[in-house]
Amino acid sequence: MSDRALASPSSARPGASSGGVGAPALAVPSKRGRLSLLTGQDKLILAAMVGVPTFIHVFLVWLPTLGSVVLSFTRWNGIGGLATIQVIGVKNYQDIVAIYPPFWPALAHNLLWLAFFILIATPFGMFLAVLLDREMRGSRFYQSVFYLPVILSLAIVGFIWNSQIYAPEQGLINNLLGKTRQGNLIDWLGNPQLNLWAILVAASWRQAGYIMILYLSGLKSVDPSLREAAAIDGANARQTFFRVVFPTLQPINVVVLVVTVIESLRAFDLVYVTNKGTNGLELLSVLVTNNIIGEASRIGFGSALAVILLVISIGFIVYYLVRTFQAEQVV
Repeated sequence: MSDRALASPSSARPGASSGGVGAPALAVPSKRGRLSLLTGQDKLILAAMVGVPTFIHVFLVWLPTLGSVVLSFTRWNGIGGLATIQVIGVKNYQDIVAIYPPFWPALAHNLLWLAFFILIATPFGMFLAVLLDREMRGSRFYQSVFYLPVILSLAIVGFIWNSQIYAPEQGLINNLLGKTRQGNLIDWLGNPQLNLWAILVAASWRQAGYIMILYLSGLKSVDPSLREAAAIDGANARQTFFRVVFPTLQPINVVVLVVTVIESLRAFDLVYVTNKGTNGLELLSVLVTNNIIGEASRIGFGSALAVILLVISIGFIVYYLVRTFQAEQVV
């Protein structure tokens, strides 16, 4: 065979026949899209897992919220259908601030509730978490004991404290103080000067366990080498916690703040089972309930109160988050 034959194009072409007639080249499959690892059934299940919770959240949370904002600018008693709704602008808000006596005491009580949770319940829950993080003997038992009130509803907490702790004659506190006779009884829940503080102690009994679990989960995730490095540098336990450990708990602090604000501003059950939120226990949530589903049936007015409560709760959270993100950017 000659060199010319070896260099012949027909011989170099794949699939060429011996007779010189070239066969069709093999077709290379083109890329029409990415290869999906999900089958049709997988996509259907994924759509259901995402779509159903989203629908429930939008239907039960966002739609009522937006509906309350719209109704807060109207006058409506819920009778006669939507055609009876009268748009009155901001008059509900003006009446709340100017001529609705329970509003300002209720607002003050909600803010006091929030301050008590931040200054008393949260530090106490953090203190319990620090103690239990040291792996002391029986720590699992103590965790269960302190967390037990959290699984109880606030209504049950109210019944326990009202009947077992604060009862005038059979309550634990009056028996310990020897104030069980007529004439020297201490009415913890009937006295407007005492009942709010008594209820705050009962609410903190439950809140502290919740805060303890949040901080305990954060402390368990702290790198032990940070504590070891601080100890080598000569830092004591207090300095190690506040200067090394606590700054690493910034995400937990955000969660704790959100939980604290929500729990303090939505407080309702505890005061309602005590005296229906009257006689010194007025709260914004009680006023919303009384106006919307009470005898007055002022849905527009009650919605305006609910919007005020929503704005207050969001305001605290947004302010803290903005300050936190700004501090992180500076660092």
